[in-house]
Order: sequence, then C-alpha cells, then structure tokens
Amino acid sequence: MELSIGESEALRKEQQFISELYARLDVLRERAEAAVREALKDAGTGLQARLERDVLVAEQSGLLAAYDAGDQGLCFGRLVFRDGRDHHIGRVGIREDDAERTPLVVDWRADVARPFYLATGHTPMGLSRRRHLTTHGRTVTGLHDEMLDLGDSTRTGHEGRDADDVLLAALDAARTGRMHDIVQTIQAEQDRIIRAPHQGVLVVEGGPGTGKTAVALHRAAYLLYAYREQLARRAVLIVGPNPAFLGYIGEVLPSLGETGVLLATLGELFPGVRATGTDSPEAAEIKGRAAMADVLARYVRDQQTVPPSQEPIEIDHDDYGTLLLDRDTAEDARWDARSTGLPHNLARPRFATRVIDALTAQLVERLGADPFGGPNLLDASDVAQIGKEVATSGAVHAAIEELWPALTPQQLVSRFLDDPYGYLPDGEAEFVRRQDPRAPWTPADVPLLDEAAELLGDDDSAARAAAARERAERVAYAQGVLDVSYASRTYEFEDQESEVLGAHDIIDAERFAERHEEADHRSAAERAAADRTWAFGHIIVDEAQELSAMAWRLLMRRIPTRSMTLVGDPAQTGDAAGCGSWEEILTPYVGDRYEHVTLGVNYRTPAEIMEVAADIRRAVEPGFVPPRSVRSTGLPPWDLAADDLPGAVAAAVARERRDQGRLAVIAPAARIPALAAALPDAEHGPDPDLTRPVVLIDPRQAKGLEFDTVIVVDPDAIRAAGPHGVNDLYVASTRATQRLGTVRPA
Repeated sequence: MELSIGESEALRKEQQFISELYARLDVLRERAEAAVREALKDAGTGLQARLERDVLVAEQSGLLAAYDAGDQGLCFGRLVFRDGRDHHIGRVGIREDDAERTPLVVDWRADVARPFYLATGHTPMGLSRRRHLTTHGRTVTGLHDEMLDLGDSTRTGHEGRDADDVLLAALDAARTGRMHDIVQTIQAEQDRIIRAPHQGVLVVEGGPGTGKTAVALHRAAYLLYAYREQLARRAVLIVGPNPAFLGYIGEVLPSLGETGVLLATLGELFPGVRATGTDSPEAAEIKGRAAMADVLARYVRDQQTVPPSQEPIEIDHDDYGTLLLDRDTAEDARWDARSTGLPHNLARPRFATRVIDALTAQLVERLGADPFGGPNLLDASDVAQIGKEVATSGAVHAAIEELWPALTPQQLVSRFLDDPYGYLPDGEAEFVRRQDPRAPWTPADVPLLDEAAELLGDDDSAARAAAARERAERVAYAQGVLDVSYASRTYEFEDQESEVLGAHDIIDAERFAERHEEADHRSAAERAAADRTWAFGHIIVDEAQELSAMAWRLLMRRIPTRSMTLVGDPAQTGDAAGCGSWEEILTPYVGDRYEHVTLGVNYRTPAEIMEVAADIRRAVEPGFVPPRSVRSTGLPPWDLAADDLPGAVAAAVARERRDQGRLAVIAPAARIPALAAALPDAEHGPDPDLTRPVVLIDPRQAKGLEFDTVIVVDPDAIRAAGPHGVNDLYVASTRATQRLGTVRPA
C-alpha cells in the first residue's frame, strides 16, 4: 500500500523550509554588513589598526559576495538517503546558529552533494529519492522527485522517471545575453571533470554546445572551494578569446560565490598594455610562430654593439679632454657581460663596469705617467677619484648607452616591428612591419612583449637600493621608539620593570618596523594582474586551440606547476596562428603527461541545426561525427538568396524577432558596415553589449556565445575569408539554441 503525502503538502513543506532558509540568509547578510559598517566607522589611528580594519572588511565583503550569490536560486535540490539522512543542496552552504553549526543547506561542491549529480537507478549511491526544486525569487514554483529506491512506497505526486524535464526546461529558456551557471543541471560526465584533481594538465575537448565553458567555470569554483588555502593565495586565471566572451561569462562565478578570479584575454596579460589593435591574419600567424623567440633573442644580441670599425669612439670629458673607446675594449667588455648568462639589462652593468675601468686605466696612464719611465705617479686615492669622475660622466654613459642600451620590452618590440627586415624573409617582414609607430598594440604583440621582458630582464638594483635605505630608516626610527619606551617604563616603574614588560615588548627594532609597515591589501587576483612574473595556482584557458605557440610560452611562464585546464575544440580553430592540436600545444612543456577527456553530448544546439552545421564540416572532413544533440525543436533552418543583402537581412531580423530572447546576425567583417546601416538598432563593435535584443558580430566574436536565433550572412564569404574559414562558418552556424537562418547573395 502506497503512502501518499500529497502534492500541495510537499510544496508547502518545501516553501516553509525555503522561507526559513532565506530568513537565516538575511540574518547572516545583516551581520556581515554591520561588521563592515562598524569597521569602516572605526578608522583607527595607527598602521596596525588600519591593517586589522582592512582585513576584517575584506573577510566580511567576501562573505557578503557569497550571500549575494545565494540570493537567487539559493536551494535547488534535496537528497533523501535510505539510512534517514536528508540534505538540501544549494549554491552556497548555510548553517544553523546552534552549537553544532548544523547545516541547513549543503554547498553543491561538498562531497555529500555528489549523489545529486551522479546517482542513477543502477547506482543510487545510497539515495532513496532525489528532488529538484524550482524557485522564483523566494517562492517554490515546482518540485520534481526521482525515485531511486523502488522499495520506497512514499509518494508525493511530484514523482518522475528522471530529471530530463528539468534539464530541457533550462535549455529551452530564453537567452539573456549573459551565461548562467548550470549548477542545478550538471550532468554526470561534467561533474567528473569539474571535480578532477587540480594538479597537472587536464584537456577538455568537446564540440559546440557540449558545455565546455560552463564546465570550466564550475571547475574554477570547485577548485577554489576544495583547495581554498592554496589557490586563494595564488589566484586562478581564466583566459578567454575576446572581451565580448569575458563579458558574457562574467556573472557565472559571482553567482557561485567566487570573486577572487582573474578573467583576461591574451591582450591583457602584459601589465600596462591593453592590446586593442588588429593584425592581418598573415601578420598574426608570423608573430605567433615559436621561431619568433629565436628571432627576438637574435635581435636583442644585435643591440649589444661595438664600434663599427677600428676607429675608436671619441668621448669628450669635461675635465680630462677626449677619451678613446676602441673596438677591442668594447668587444672584451661585451664578451665579459655576455658570459654572465644574465638577461640584457641585468648584464649591462657588467659591460658598463668593464668600459669604465678601461677608460679609467687610460686616464691614469695619461695623467700619471712618469716622463723618466718610472712607476705611475698617481696613488690609490688619485686613481679612485679619477674612476669616480669617469663613472659619473654623462658623455661616458652616453657612449655606453649607444653600445649597450637599457631597453624596455615596449622599446625593443617597437624597434623590431618598425624594421623587421633582416630578421624575417622580406615577404614576411612586410606583413609584420608596423606602418604607423603610434598604432596600438595587437593581441599577437603581447607574447612578443612578454618574450622581450624575459630576454631583457628588469634591472631593479636602484629600486632595491632605495627600498633598503627606506627600510634602514624605518628600523632606526623603530629603535628610537623602543629606546624611548623602555626608558619611560624604567623611570616610571623602577625596579618593577621586569614584571611590567610583557611579551609584546620583547621585540627587536626590525620586527617592530615590520609590524608597522603598510601591507598590500589588494586581492591575489588584483596583484596578479599587475605583476608579469606572478605564478598562478591554476590556469583555465577557453578556446585553447586558438592560441599561438608564442602565446603558450607566455602562459606557461605564469604556471610553473603546470596546473591547468584547457578547454576547446580543434574543429573550431579559426585563428591563423592557432595550434589546433593538443600534441602541438603541450608536447614542448609536458610531453604526453596530460589527461584528455571528451564531452560528446550537445546540450545547446537542436538536432535540426546541428545536422546543417555538420554538413559544413563534412565538406572538408567526410567522416566528421558531430556531438549528439539531446533535443529537437521541430524548426528546420531556412536559407534565402537575395539581391539586396542588407535589406533581406533587415527583413529577416524583423520577422524573426520575438518578445524574449536574443538574436545575432553573424557576418564577414567586410559586410558589417553595410549591415550596421541597415540595422540601426543592432548592437555592434569590438566589445558589443550582448544583453541587447539584436547584435551584429563577425564569426570570431561569436566564439563561445549562444543566442536564441542566429542569422548567418554570406556563408561563402565566411568560408573564403581565411585558412580556417570552414571552421569559422561551423562556429557561426552552431550558436543558436532555437532557430537558424542563412542569407546569401543571389
């Protein structure tokens, strides 16, 4: 005999729980807000007080971010175990305010929550039932119970065979222009990837719509939860293909309570540079070659010059007349500096010292020579004074700068791009040569800048000397404070001083100075963004197949532990410099020591659209097998040929517009201006607002994005636009979740 609880009763009980849960969340949020207000109100007067305040504000602000993340869809599941255990699952963990700190809702990343994603009827993992809760704001709007123990006779009226209805409802929902988390609908194959150990390189390959990006973002959230102490200090870097993509995914991690992540494009990974320029495909491909590292190394060595002939350089010294720097002296100094193995700027002082010593010896010989052939008439103090005057001579340093200049990465790469002839074949040099010296940096320039920084090094000796002087002054001041404090206490307490002085008084001046130094209160992500040499705790690369060999050199410098998650699909490679194969990317750095997993289920693209897209790939790869689509819309893609292409696209947009959702027109870059004129309400540009109802973008901008409706314009031009044009067309044709149309010239 079945025991029936009743549909309305089950809803009522869940609503009561959700109401109590949000009441607890409100209390926790108010406590955190009050703590922040109190800390900010108490400004303090000393460095220690300000430090304590800043730490408290940072901690409570982090809690507030987590509480805010949980405000929408705080609880979405419930696990009922056969042994009587019962856990609600949510996007953040919330506990009771009792002595046991009883969990009210368990964080989805906790081990106890795994059955919510992995349990099946064949392997129930101890579950009796799994419940999916649908909420709107703080109201429970639906329940879906999966019975995993057929011996359980309790019925609620919300039973279903599986969770497909929940998944399909999420997939069919209208797009908003921002990616949503999938925490409620993570599938088993995705969960195993999300929770994989963070050490080593994990490659996640999957075709369009397989959830690669969502898996990567939820993996970041999981790693920060499971390895908080390690990764919070070093930060997690997520690299995306373009600014529009980063804007599209920007709300996912905050919605999961994680804000300590650095999101960046390749063009933002050199501090102080924001690469907004554009290269031709040919230039980008040449700049991205691994051989460019050797080209730049040779270019740096060629900056280390000597006098061009046997005629010495004449140096006019104010006090001693003309000094002569000959080729042999310069060559000896150059050899000595290069023998150190130091980067260019760090070896430069060695070169300068050898030149200064040689010029000093030249002057000593001239000024102190005994006319009768005896020993030099100058004593050690005279020689030291002459050496000092040579070393401080502006003319001498100008000669040193001419032969071995101090260079910044920007200066070096600018010089190279202004005249790359002699370092590249003439045809390639013409593609790479910068026509306008004031042109902005391009994304392909950033790895060159990073390589130049490695080759040049940063001579921070002056800064370190200044820091040492400043610290010595702080220590001296601290010693004075301690001396005064000790004297005043001795005077006041006389023989009782040993009883009065506490442990905090037994401290030397150096530790006292350290205690009162200003601390850097920026988050790890903020500090990492400003530090080219920062070593991240983990790096996630989306659309990894697009990065060049030089770009991988840059990224590998940022992650010496090789703890990485690479997400991509070689079939979608569009960049001319893209490596396109995991072996080509990883062999130089980890050999074959990486794990490769494949996602084979397409959750985004309906079967009707995926079949059209698959035919595009089969034209160049006859055996191509697309990922399997889990749904069908019954809406076949349409195809239209028109004489007036912009007019036909405008009419199609008007026809396809719906009250909800987002529409994208994806066209070759050359077609964008005319289409923009025909679609005045469409959002377009280098960083479009994807929340607008209609956006106009090119195939490269479309990478990683999804829309309810997509209209592809002039597919033949997209296919012919570059060496990977077929891949670009494949990408453009797989962005739609509902409807796909094509407009081509008649």
